[in-house]
Amino acid sequence: MTAAALPRLAVFGEALTDLVRTGTDSWRSIPGGACWNVARVAATLGVPTGWGGAVSDDLFGARIVELSRQAGLDPRFLQVVPRPPLLAVVHELDPPRYFFLGENAADLAFDEAALPPGWDAACEFAHFGCISLVRQPLGERLLALALRLAGAGVAVSFDPNCRNLMGAGYVALFERLAARAAVLKISDEDLGHIYPALDAGAALAHVRALAPAAVLLYTRGAAGMDVYAGDVHVAQPAFAVEAVDTVGAGDACIGGFLASRLLRPDAPLREHARFAAATAAAACTRAGAHAPTRQEVEALLARG
Repeated sequence: MTAAALPRLAVFGEALTDLVRTGTDSWRSIPGGACWNVARVAATLGVPTGWGGAVSDDLFGARIVELSRQAGLDPRFLQVVPRPPLLAVVHELDPPRYFFLGENAADLAFDEAALPPGWDAACEFAHFGCISLVRQPLGERLLALALRLAGAGVAVSFDPNCRNLMGAGYVALFERLAARAAVLKISDEDLGHIYPALDAGAALAHVRALAPAAVLLYTRGAAGMDVYAGDVHVAQPAFAVEAVDTVGAGDACIGGFLASRLLRPDAPLREHARFAAATAAAACTRAGAHAPTRQEVEALLARG
């Protein structure tokens, strides 16, 4: 990317560090965060991408900065601030149990005014989601930014990526942003979290009616995904791979879909769905939130 070039994709939201318990008194730190994962996936696939977020000025933030640089993310979007890191403490793995440490943390200090001039005019897609939208005062600012961009004609992508911070009041926020999204990804687990009183079919129908103009990616893990765009429906099976884990697979799915839309805008929806599914599958072949290369994804596509 040249100094003058501005990203075609901007992703806003959290980066964090997972502290994963590996023994009674031992832990492993792993950089992550849903929105940062999406940005890193798209950049690794070759899309000029900016991750708009803030990290701490310590060893945890430094590692996120290093991996952002390796992925090719635009450094003008990433902000380093003198605040504590946002941490997710994963104290059990099967099933996952976790809590967040983030009072006055670095992610809350993200400042949109510090972004490079003209970034919004160059932006073709802007992605939002996960816990950043409910961590205040950041969440209110990001929601306002998403609505402003949508009003200006920028295609907004939204993945709720529900976590235990999303309480009963989250439904109104979800529906407000989903109704303005051009691309909406939602998993079967997200649907159950947001609409616990509805069965999956009724919940999906409700979301489709809420966002009739959106391309909707409904993901069901190993059962594949359904992609809806108006009257068009694509049923996309999951690619069979030797999975190491599924961490970040959903982030890779939406990152791959946005990358495919930007790299091949004239391709049919079915090809974008296949590319997204292959990206998600490739992410599962490595431990942690792996950002697959274009070569890894195309090898899966060629295998069929």
